[in-house]
Amino acid sequence: MFRSFFFSRRWLPWSVLGTLLILFATWYRVQLDVRINEWFGTFYDLVQKALTTKGSITQAQYWQQIMTFFSIAMIYITVAVLIDFFTRHYVFRWRMAMNEYYMQYWQKLRTVEGAAQRVQEDTMRFARIVEGLGVDLVRSVMTLAAFLPILWALSDRITEVPILGAIPHSLVWVSIGWALFGTVLLAVTGIMLPGLEFQNQRVEAAYRKELVYGEDDAARASPPVATTLFAGVRRNYFRLYFHYLYFDVVKWSYLQASVLVPLVAMGPTVVAGVFTLGVFQQIARAFDKVTESFQYLVMSWSTIIELISVYKRLRAFEARINDPDAGPPPGVVQAPVVS
Repeated sequence: MFRSFFFSRRWLPWSVLGTLLILFATWYRVQLDVRINEWFGTFYDLVQKALTTKGSITQAQYWQQIMTFFSIAMIYITVAVLIDFFTRHYVFRWRMAMNEYYMQYWQKLRTVEGAAQRVQEDTMRFARIVEGLGVDLVRSVMTLAAFLPILWALSDRITEVPILGAIPHSLVWVSIGWALFGTVLLAVTGIMLPGLEFQNQRVEAAYRKELVYGEDDAARASPPVATTLFAGVRRNYFRLYFHYLYFDVVKWSYLQASVLVPLVAMGPTVVAGVFTLGVFQQIARAFDKVTESFQYLVMSWSTIIELISVYKRLRAFEARINDPDAGPPPGVVQAPVVS
């Protein structure tokens, strides 16, 4: 999964240089986010001044701030579009590398249940998911490095926090505590999902394979057999839906509650009128950025579940390459051979 792309001389320009380019673009987008956060403070202070004292600002000052945001946003959009275009090519090159590697051993792998699907579909899914999670992780780390010092400094303006009282850099500790709570909560709630996703791929592969055999052999994919196989698919999906039901209840409840956390934490300070509207916007946005960085696992948990499923399938697939005489890998059903 990794060696075929990152340790291949042929794919070196894409795997190494391409990764560095994606990392640089991610860092640059974070820096643009920092500039937008600074703009929020300046703009909303200007708005507060205009609403408080009539005639205190000019039309030119107001529209200058609008154009400042427009210029930053246009750069951000351009970088985002170009890097997304490049990333799609990057992911497909990764898939090509895995595809070529697996096809070298096709005669050893062809009898593994779902072999065609693993080469044709799972390779693309794996490359796409790992790239997406990797970029999100790097973005979270970079965002944390950029916004944590900002929130650390702005937290000095908070006089007290409900329940906790007056503590130094209070919003940083609130952000860390809330993100840690959500991570543990969702990890415990979704503990059943990776195994169910993996099982789901197995029953889907068995059903798909029988239908493929039925295209060439009238004796295969008979109604009783197809009905039995699809019943397994239906049963696993219904179990999966049930477990996702309570997982989604917990997930969305937590994320909606996250909107209120900074407002509650800043409540006493807002009521005391200690800072301006612009500073309020800067603190709220910096808090959101820091919390989102700490919530990487929370936001990515569903994708991580899918990745675990794909990884287990490909890992079992590769076990056949390393030990072709060991029989079907664990958790993999031997496909019937049609004479």
